[in-house]
Amino acid sequence: MDSAANNKMQPAFPPGPEWPEQERAEQLARGAALKWASGVFYRPEQLARLGQYRSREVQRTCSLEARIKSVVQSYLEGVKTGVWQLARALEAVQGAREALGQARGLLRDMAEAAKTLEPLQRQVVQHKQLQAMSQLLPRLRAVPAAVAHTQTLIDAQRLLEAYVSLRELEQLQEETRAPLGGLELPVFEGLGPLAEALGQAVEEAAGAAGHLAREDPSLLVAAVRVAEVDAGHTTSLEQPPRNWRQRCLQALQGGLERIHFGTPLRPGPGALAEWLEALRVALPAELATAEALVAPCCPPHYQVVQLWAHTLHSGLRRCLQQLLEGPELEAADAFTLLHWALHVYLGPEMMGSLELGPEADVSDLEPLLTLENIEQLEATFVAKVQASVAQWLQKALDGEVAEWSRDQEPDTDPSGFYHSPMPAIVLQILEENIRVTSMVSESLQRRVHGMALSELNAFLRSFSDALIRFSRDHLRGEAMAPHYVLYLLATLNHQLALSSSVSVLQPDWVAPGTLAPVEAALDELQRRICRLVLEALLAELQPLFEALPSRRWLSSPELLDDVCKRTARFCQDFRHVRKPAVQLLLAEAEHIVVLQYLRALMQGRLVCRNAEERTQAAERLRQDAAQLQELFLSLGLEESVQCAPVLLALRELLNLRDPTLLGLEVAGLRQQFPDVRCEDSPEGEKGRGRGWTGLMHLVSSARITSPPSWTCAGTCRESSAWPHSAPCRSAHSHRPKLDAAHSSASCQHLHPRCLPASLRGPVPDLQLPAK
Repeated sequence: MDSAANNKMQPAFPPGPEWPEQERAEQLARGAALKWASGVFYRPEQLARLGQYRSREVQRTCSLEARIKSVVQSYLEGVKTGVWQLARALEAVQGAREALGQARGLLRDMAEAAKTLEPLQRQVVQHKQLQAMSQLLPRLRAVPAAVAHTQTLIDAQRLLEAYVSLRELEQLQEETRAPLGGLELPVFEGLGPLAEALGQAVEEAAGAAGHLAREDPSLLVAAVRVAEVDAGHTTSLEQPPRNWRQRCLQALQGGLERIHFGTPLRPGPGALAEWLEALRVALPAELATAEALVAPCCPPHYQVVQLWAHTLHSGLRRCLQQLLEGPELEAADAFTLLHWALHVYLGPEMMGSLELGPEADVSDLEPLLTLENIEQLEATFVAKVQASVAQWLQKALDGEVAEWSRDQEPDTDPSGFYHSPMPAIVLQILEENIRVTSMVSESLQRRVHGMALSELNAFLRSFSDALIRFSRDHLRGEAMAPHYVLYLLATLNHQLALSSSVSVLQPDWVAPGTLAPVEAALDELQRRICRLVLEALLAELQPLFEALPSRRWLSSPELLDDVCKRTARFCQDFRHVRKPAVQLLLAEAEHIVVLQYLRALMQGRLVCRNAEERTQAAERLRQDAAQLQELFLSLGLEESVQCAPVLLALRELLNLRDPTLLGLEVAGLRQQFPDVRCEDSPEGEKGRGRGWTGLMHLVSSARITSPPSWTCAGTCRESSAWPHSAPCRSAHSHRPKLDAAHSSASCQHLHPRCLPASLRGPVPDLQLPAK
């Protein structure tokens, strides 16, 4: 019965492949069965057990069918239960739907009823507001008078009382706002401006804190207390925070900056120095006032002294930055600002004073001047000072050059030496600028030191150019100088003074050799001056030597007397030149005289006809040599550096009787004067035995370089450039060179021992009768 009912309840599944898994299972089962059966029937001995196999399979099949039926039955019972629950849920949903419909209708009816009650509700709210207003009406009537009274208290600077009155009015405003539903009454419209007026009064009092701390500290205390009390008061959401404490601190800082840095610095000479000096006095005094008077009037967390120090520092730094962004400062202002910012500001006179506490320390803050600012100020100072120094040096040079053409002789010092204040002025200007910059920084001192050496080099070049123009104009007759040689000697003294004192421009911190270019320029200038002096001497003696040698020269010493007189007259002014230049000038003068004497002899204008005339010429050489030695000894030249002994050696050659001994005598001459080099020539053999002609030819082919001289300018064949080659150094090693730029004509006159090759050959032989 149940199975029939169950079969009726089971749904009819249509045939077809709706269950592919069932079909696959059947196929697998049939395959397994066929495999088993084939295995069984394949062996005949297994057929006896076929009945057992059949009964076992039947039992297994029955067991599987029973289990499947049990599972299906359980599944069907669960489906039945679910269907019943769904039916009950559908009934509940339909009931809830009907209830919601009824509730919606009720709400619609209640909304219509509420619309009819809205006027009544508004009347209730108005009644409550009127009731609250009736209770607060006596207090609200007093609000205008309280506002006016509070304004009067603010005007009278009774800040605490004004703040108490303001807080009462604000509390009344809050009490009326809640009952009125946030509605603002017109009677409270003046509270906003009143609070702003009180805030401004607090700011004004804080801005004048330094003055009030001395004159009326109670007002400052009241202002600070008002700001602090208001900071602790919690305002309503409708009112924005007033931040009176922050405004008070800002006013304290603004007042300080306005007092000390509010007025713009007016440009003018000395204005910056006066302003910095005023700050040097005012800032420490301001910090002392803050520590002694302002700090007790403020809460500890204000840190008044630190606030004062940082405010003054930042204001000063900002003011200096604005100053540097403006027009370029003058040299004095740049120097003053550098010294003040780097040394005075943090020094014991100001922020580093021992009287100030540690709260006033500003060393950890940003420096007043950045590295870029310092670089800018140093560059400005050096450029301005360089222009000023160049102008002063040019004025000194112009004044010196103007004196060269005057009718008076150069000025002398008490010792009789030519003297001018120009060297002292030049070195004083440069040394003073270097010394002063040591007060600022080492970098600035190095910059100014380099600038000073550069300007000194430029000054020496300008001096040399002016000297060349002066000499050229004088020699051409365009501007004759009455005392040309004397002023040349005076300029030599000036350069000697510069050379002896230039060491003041080399402090201990300067690397050795820094002054080498300056010293080289001074040496070059001294050589040029000496050359001009010797050219003047040569021009004066040249006409006298044109008469040598002659018959008159053999018979009378008058020609050499004239030479000695002019030389003595020319060289007597050398006594006004300081040592060692005077000895060098005398040595060069004696050297020129001897060389010109020898050049005159080499011209071959005199013919010795016999041995007596040669003996007479030899005697004249001896007398002339003695006269020249005596002349320069009287002028102060030491005998050891004189060139006159070469004349005595030539005299011995003239006295030679046996021509075969000429080579031996020349060798002896070379031993006696090791710096005399005789050049052999084919004409030497021809000259032997021909008396004066052979001797003159031999002497003419000799290059005499004794004594060593400084007049070689490096133009001889052995010396095309300094340093000299070995042959030339043997001739010039004892004294410095003069000038490598002198003309060839001057070189031929001043340096006959360094003549070109065309002039160093033997002069044409004279036809003399044979001995």
